Amino acid sequence: MTERYVLDLQEIDEDRTAVVGGKGAHLGSLSRIDGIRVPAGFCVTTDAFRRVVAHTPSVHEQLDRLARVNPDDQEAIRTLSAEIRRTVEGIAVPDDIADAITHALARLGERTPCAVRSSATAEDLPTASFAGQQDTYLNVVGTAEILRHISRCWASLFTERAVTYRRRTGIDHRTVHMAVVVQRMVFPQSSGILFTADPVTGNRKVTTVDAGFGLGEALVSGLVNPDVFKVRDDEIVARTISAKQRAVQPLPDGGIQHVEIDSRRQEEPALTDAQAVRLARLGRRIEAHFGSPQDIEWCLVDDEFHIVQSRPITTLFPVPESGDEEPHVYVSVGHQQMMTDPMKPLGLSMWQHTAMVPMPEAGGRLFVDVTRRLASPTGRAALLDLMGRGDPLVRDALETVLDREDFVPTLPDPPPAGPPAGGPPAPIATDPAVVTELVERSRASLAALRREIRTKSGPALFDFLPEAFEEHKRVVGDPLSFQAIMAGMEATWWLNDKLEDWLGEKNAADTLTLSAPGNITSEMGLELLDVADVIRPYPEVVRFLEGVEDDGFLDELAKVPGGAEAREAVEGYLDRYGMRCVAEIDITRPRWSERPSSLVPVILDNVRNFEPGAAARRFEQGREEALKKEQDVLSRLRALPDGERKADETKAMIDRVRTFIGYREYPKYGIISRYFEYKQALMAEADRLVRDGVLADREDVFYLTFEEFHDVVRSKRVDGRLVQRRKEEFRSYQALSTPRVLTSDGEALSGSYRRDDVPDGALIGLAVSTGTVEGRARVILDVADADLEAGDILVTPFTDPSWSPLFVAVAGLVTEVGGLMTHGAVIAREYGLPAVVGVEQATRRIRDGQRIRVHGTDGYVEILS
Repeated sequence: MTERYVLDLQEIDEDRTAVVGGKGAHLGSLSRIDGIRVPAGFCVTTDAFRRVVAHTPSVHEQLDRLARVNPDDQEAIRTLSAEIRRTVEGIAVPDDIADAITHALARLGERTPCAVRSSATAEDLPTASFAGQQDTYLNVVGTAEILRHISRCWASLFTERAVTYRRRTGIDHRTVHMAVVVQRMVFPQSSGILFTADPVTGNRKVTTVDAGFGLGEALVSGLVNPDVFKVRDDEIVARTISAKQRAVQPLPDGGIQHVEIDSRRQEEPALTDAQAVRLARLGRRIEAHFGSPQDIEWCLVDDEFHIVQSRPITTLFPVPESGDEEPHVYVSVGHQQMMTDPMKPLGLSMWQHTAMVPMPEAGGRLFVDVTRRLASPTGRAALLDLMGRGDPLVRDALETVLDREDFVPTLPDPPPAGPPAGGPPAPIATDPAVVTELVERSRASLAALRREIRTKSGPALFDFLPEAFEEHKRVVGDPLSFQAIMAGMEATWWLNDKLEDWLGEKNAADTLTLSAPGNITSEMGLELLDVADVIRPYPEVVRFLEGVEDDGFLDELAKVPGGAEAREAVEGYLDRYGMRCVAEIDITRPRWSERPSSLVPVILDNVRNFEPGAAARRFEQGREEALKKEQDVLSRLRALPDGERKADETKAMIDRVRTFIGYREYPKYGIISRYFEYKQALMAEADRLVRDGVLADREDVFYLTFEEFHDVVRSKRVDGRLVQRRKEEFRSYQALSTPRVLTSDGEALSGSYRRDDVPDGALIGLAVSTGTVEGRARVILDVADADLEAGDILVTPFTDPSWSPLFVAVAGLVTEVGGLMTHGAVIAREYGLPAVVGVEQATRRIRDGQRIRVHGTDGYVEILS
């Protein structure tokens, strides 16, 4: 019976987490590492907790009520959590459990001061730390007091912050159990926290030591500012010594007290440099044992370090695997593709299979390794120029890395390549027929894919798809397509640079590109206005759509007066654009064709906010404004010295940008169209696996790579533990912010705007679409939550092409992510919306409903009173 309810720390390892909780398992594992001192103790197992709760029916009833509480009702969570804690604290410890604890205490010494510490089964995990959410009690003396504090630890499983955190991370309260660690107290001269990776920058090569006098509670509770030592390669690279006015010390009869530190000692370091370096070495040994960066609590007693806790640091962004020890610099793909959310494994794998360059993965995001380009002076200059034009924050982050001269080695430029076979490509003609030809090529390739893929299933499908991926890359990498995209972008840059130089006018190309022909993404937004025109005359259809709650509404819609016409309009729209969705580069995201209800709020907004024929009027208005701007610019140029030449060059560039800038959006449309074909075929395989009893849920395949999916189809077996682990990892990745630039040392950089030309308090970003607008901010995280009125300003983390239907209904745009030529910026210019992108934490710093002013010409946002 003793072995069931109490285990000595020496009996415990990481395989016993379900019995002793995360903290207990880590301490048991630490105690087995040679040279690591861990205070002696034992663990009251989760069996004791489960038995106590099982015999208390009121706890089960309270947990049922807690499960039904609205996650946003914090007051109800607070009240019910306190009620459960009182119930658990009031449960008497059963005699046989108390006897087992008493015998274990006798081995430590009955009156030995102890630390009594909570250890939950969902605590200190690689994907969720729960740090500080359950209770710890220091310097507890005597059996009766230790038993009382064990009950308090059990009850702390239901602190308000622990309950809220579990709900946020998707962990069921009933699946989490509480063990309690009881350890002999150590009374240190100094104590603190050791991070084996810099918790601020993420740098895995830098160890950070926080230190203070007395017990570590003074640091944890924020009573004092710690001394901070940063150690790299056994050297102190930075040191901050704080004035430590107070400390926490033990009381003789149990408990702790706050004491004043003698003024002569307050500014003495809590550790010597040699001790900090020695502690850092211990930290590296512990990190190597657990296999990940650690957050370690330590105590210094008579020049010996005692380790009282070690847990994974869960806030660090993971580092891509490189397969070597060389330094690497990675740039985020998500910031270029306007989707910084994590992707599920199948989504990552499919994008990697169809990408034109290798893209390592970390934290559910994709990156491009730019180290080689940064090493070459010519490549570095070209890369920085390209990144700076698109997103100045990426350029700034790269320059921050380059300022550390020892990180990226400088290599000589490679010798110039010989002329390409067949000579250089002919300059692209400013001819709409070029775009027509490219679109036809893409359509023909897509039609061939549709014919072929619909004849494949089972292993034959997976044998076919690599061939389809090669064709996919051939279409995306078409040299003529690249020339057309660059022609439009370079003409935009030329116009902005030259017209600011010659006429003093910022971002003139924004107006000159209004209603450029052939932009598939802007057409997608305007055509949803046409759908609203079909629906608007039928009040019964509008009322029906206002009540839509599921995705099977189209069949029912046909039964409403006017519903047949409405359904035909919606289905026609889905035929052309149903492959699109929010975060569409992740193939696992539900497409509009799969979830048509997500379009309903936008359609209803269009019905309410626009008059019939709005799409055609809007396009024509933009075209006329662009023509008027062209005439104005050319007239002013001709009045300048050498004006005829300048006007002729500018006219050629205006024609060029209007010919090609719309095509900028078409390759992405082609990619996503192909993705939808892949997805439909793959999900048919998932459905077969469900029918065969191999999978419980068709979407389990989202947590497999393409190769793993292939293996499951071939073997008719799936590793359920792998799927579950991937689901947990994906949940943890959702809490991470994607850095724009990441190094192989783990340093995450987001860049800074180095500007002093904006008003105090303004939110700085990148100007991407000219003009100034003032209005109500609508902070929207999902297109399906749209509820817009005329004059609103859309504020959102990022926009991809799927957001363009919202652009027709708003007066301005603010995003956290984006660059000059990303989709949101291009469409904002198409529609003439003042827009500022790359505004850090815009959705947190701007509240929904606030009035804001967007300065799209100068790149900042003002929050108005």
